[in-house]
Amino acid sequence: MSSQSNNESHYLLIWDSQALPKITNGQVALWCSFNEGGASNTVSIPELVEENSENLRKRYLAWVYALGETKVLGRRFVDHLEIRPGFSYWWMTLFVEKCNYQKSPQIDNAIKLMALETWSIGKTLSHVKLVTANALLAQCVNAWCVKTGLIFEWQKLSEKAEKVTWPRRIYQVLPGNLKALIWLTYSLVQRWPQKGVGLQEWSQSKGRVTFFSYLDNLVPDAVSIGKFESRYWAHLPDALQRNDCKTNWLHIDVQDPLLSAEGKVATVIQRFNVTGKGDQVHVTLDTFLGWPVVFRALRDWRLVRRTGVKCQDISIRQSDVSINIWPLFADDWQRSFYGVEALSNLLYLNLYEAALSALPAQRTGVYLQENQAWEFSLVHAWKAAGHDALIGTPHSFVRFWDLRYFFDPRSYDRKIKNPLPMPDLVAVNGSAAKGAYLGGCYPVSKLDEVEALRYLYLADYSVAAPKMPRPAGSPLRVLAMGEYLLANTQLQMRLLEQAATLLPRDAVFVIKPHPNCPVNPADYPGLSMTVTMEPLSVLLAKCDIAYSSGVTSAAVDAYCVGVPVISVLDLNKLNLSPLRDCAGAVFISTSKELALALVSSGVVGRNSFFSLDSNLPRWRKLLCGVVD
Repeated sequence: MSSQSNNESHYLLIWDSQALPKITNGQVALWCSFNEGGASNTVSIPELVEENSENLRKRYLAWVYALGETKVLGRRFVDHLEIRPGFSYWWMTLFVEKCNYQKSPQIDNAIKLMALETWSIGKTLSHVKLVTANALLAQCVNAWCVKTGLIFEWQKLSEKAEKVTWPRRIYQVLPGNLKALIWLTYSLVQRWPQKGVGLQEWSQSKGRVTFFSYLDNLVPDAVSIGKFESRYWAHLPDALQRNDCKTNWLHIDVQDPLLSAEGKVATVIQRFNVTGKGDQVHVTLDTFLGWPVVFRALRDWRLVRRTGVKCQDISIRQSDVSINIWPLFADDWQRSFYGVEALSNLLYLNLYEAALSALPAQRTGVYLQENQAWEFSLVHAWKAAGHDALIGTPHSFVRFWDLRYFFDPRSYDRKIKNPLPMPDLVAVNGSAAKGAYLGGCYPVSKLDEVEALRYLYLADYSVAAPKMPRPAGSPLRVLAMGEYLLANTQLQMRLLEQAATLLPRDAVFVIKPHPNCPVNPADYPGLSMTVTMEPLSVLLAKCDIAYSSGVTSAAVDAYCVGVPVISVLDLNKLNLSPLRDCAGAVFISTSKELALALVSSGVVGRNSFFSLDSNLPRWRKLLCGVVD
């Protein structure tokens, strides 16, 4: 072998671009695409991640755990952040939240780096060239090359310029502390009208079961007559009321377009209380706003900032990770300790403390569990106020790569100081969710199976006639189901607009956007569409095929009723689809793949992940002790 070919075999090109690289005789690692040609010198990092998913997830969770356990000045980092007796602010940071689909997108690159490191073991490399626009990724790979004695070269790609208004651009370059104070001022102005709304009813409530829920996903017709109906909870509130179980409801305002009119949230809450007649008491978290709460949040923020400065040199390299992934998380550190996220988290903590100290003793509390930062403050405040059992319930599908639901098993140790705040019980909505929790080593004694409230309508399909194939010659009816994140919805819609040019002209496109992420037909002039907010239960019966974004749980609805589902797979990210590993699920990443899938997909068999019984025997037994 010549010295030139030998050098080429020791060369590694890491390619972070959708366009295919030029042919090279060295090794090629595709960062955001598959090795579709099957080239022997090419490896796909997304494919490596999926092949080693269990191990990589465990390693990343272990990295987060070890970061919290790191000794700083002789004490665990977790203990340095104790802001209430037995409660550490550590559990509210972005590191612990692990929201890789929205708040911490660099988690995906960290896991890909771990996959790359594992693949490189045993390889003889001398030169690494990275082609990417991601400067943080370049820092990590450069540090790895320095540590392992490799030559490093970075070919920087130009980043796509994001359209940002001048006020937004100025805000983005401000220091984190100043951003946080601006956010607080704006937030108080927006939320102050809800102060005190429902407070008297709350403090005098005779209900002993309290729910914590988002103030969205409401049924519009019910709202118009002042009645509380939420798709998160289906008819559970009415069932409890029939069993003479009085309830309290604390809502988190998430800017639902249905309630976007100024002052409408306060008006709706007041009407809910009138209609509830004491059987239901409703407030929002902002009911408990007041200057004492704000000043306590600012005091806590000062303490957290000081701790962040004291511990900012914390050692973050783990012995089993030769690639230092810390540069990817420097911004998460700043936001967690100095920025808007920090101040927002601490305002939540103080609001929950105010709310739960004003509430008469409760027998049971139930909250929608996604393991967001505010939930850990709720768990602490609930127990500190002396209330009894607290139940978390995942309201949707638990995805393998939604890292918010998973922790290193050592985190469940209750004997250590400042342990992970956990509910007394997790009420899972079926066998799939239970299996996901057990797969993450969650304590089995802390799990109970209940009916899937958001999916009860699927029970009707279990007795309905099977969905028939589309009659020959009839137009193709496509239902596109959007999601919460704008960027993901835009990618989904752009691919559909491009694919439409390759489909029969009579194809019909119906768009069902997420309530908090509208779709404007004018943004996609090449696509003739109808936008509707009709319930999925209605829309799925009228479509031939469903097309979903990469994250939306609506894909599960379609899959369970036997409608073929095509999902977008963004290879820049981990596969967050709820249909990952499900038989018959189809994933596409290009418009050509989408067009082909739309015309070739057939009817699939029905599948169910959920416990479905409209009489809700498990929920009623859990909350009221009622047994049929």
